[in-house]
Amino acid sequence: MAYRVLVVDDEADVVNMLRSFLTRRGFEVSAASDGPEALELAGEKPDIILLDINMPQMDGIEVCRAIRDRVACPILFLTARDGEEDKVESFASGGDDYIVKPFSLAELGARIEAHLRRDRRSRDIQRRVFGDVTVDYSAREVSVRGGKLSLSRKDFDILKLLSLNRGQVFDRARIYDRVWGLEGDGDDTVIMEHIRRIRLAFARAGAADHIETVWGIGYKWKD
Repeated sequence: MAYRVLVVDDEADVVNMLRSFLTRRGFEVSAASDGPEALELAGEKPDIILLDINMPQMDGIEVCRAIRDRVACPILFLTARDGEEDKVESFASGGDDYIVKPFSLAELGARIEAHLRRDRRSRDIQRRVFGDVTVDYSAREVSVRGGKLSLSRKDFDILKLLSLNRGQVFDRARIYDRVWGLEGDGDDTVIMEHIRRIRLAFARAGAADHIETVWGIGYKWKD
């Protein structure tokens, strides 16, 4: 069964180029030219989303925030904006990768494949319970007393890394390398934002904070 890719970009030439490239690689491609259309097509549960930032009506950051609670698939930003603040905001909104235009189609294809491989590997791991917190690694869901937490993809990947290695301390750079892998070209300071988001989700659900800060070193998971 072919993987489904949702391309969201208001430039017709970019959409046509990506559609042609991805179709040749065996993907099923759907496309949206603005935010509202992207929200509608995201409901069809694509396997990966390629999302431009500069769009009419809703920009890519707004779209990502709006769909992240409902869509667990990887979201890759494709944009001409390469400022550090733009990258941090994109990851904080729930994005998984950030690719600056103009980009190499070969590199884009490699990054897409890397994200999909990570998805496939994650399905082989089962469920673990930590007090009132249940982590279902196969479904990529975290729940507190039956209620699901709203976490971005990278939030979950960080939680997964820490919870599968209980008691082991990871510094920011190591977390970034393990979670983002070879496709990461950002700054490991984004780890602090993701940790903050995970802790906020625990707090809102009335759960204990299972991530401990080891000052001057990094973070570890505690039962």
